[in-house]
Amino acid sequence: MLNRLFSGPSRPGIEALRPVLYRIAYAWSHDAALADDLVQEALSKGWTRRAQLRDEAALKAWLVSIMNHCWLDHLRSRRDFDDVEECQDELESTGDTPEVCCDREQVIACVREAVARLPQGQRQVLTLVDLEEFSYAEVAEILEIPVGTVMSRLSRARASLRNLLGGALKKHPEEQPLLRRIK
Repeated sequence: MLNRLFSGPSRPGIEALRPVLYRIAYAWSHDAALADDLVQEALSKGWTRRAQLRDEAALKAWLVSIMNHCWLDHLRSRRDFDDVEECQDELESTGDTPEVCCDREQVIACVREAVARLPQGQRQVLTLVDLEEFSYAEVAEILEIPVGTVMSRLSRARASLRNLLGGALKKHPEEQPLLRRIK
């Protein structure tokens, strides 16, 4: 039954997940080649460990969990830091601030850049919860962290995005929607 998900003419299960895995890997790494390598490695490991998958419905979360381990292995191999756990909250991507890129036609690029500036742990949680719509419990299992940590990282990530994007929106106040208070 599980082999059907991984091989043969009916491969829609695994093939449908390739773009999802790539989106997540790219959001984490901001490197197309690395994201492609992470997806390939996760799918390869998933294939060799396919007997460990107990519930077909959990295939997506299971593969993302494998890819998270591949990502952590990659970070460890860089040896730019002493502790991966430290890196999860402290690693910040370099790049211009969102204010630099915020023209009307570049809103998507502006948001991507703001997300890229988040620390790695926050970026992972934000990507999995808000973009891929995993539950907090699923994210906790994928990243092997407590649910409370998922919630706090998500809260900090959203607050950071508000601050980063808030500055970008203040640059173009005429484009902000007018809000009024209703009692």
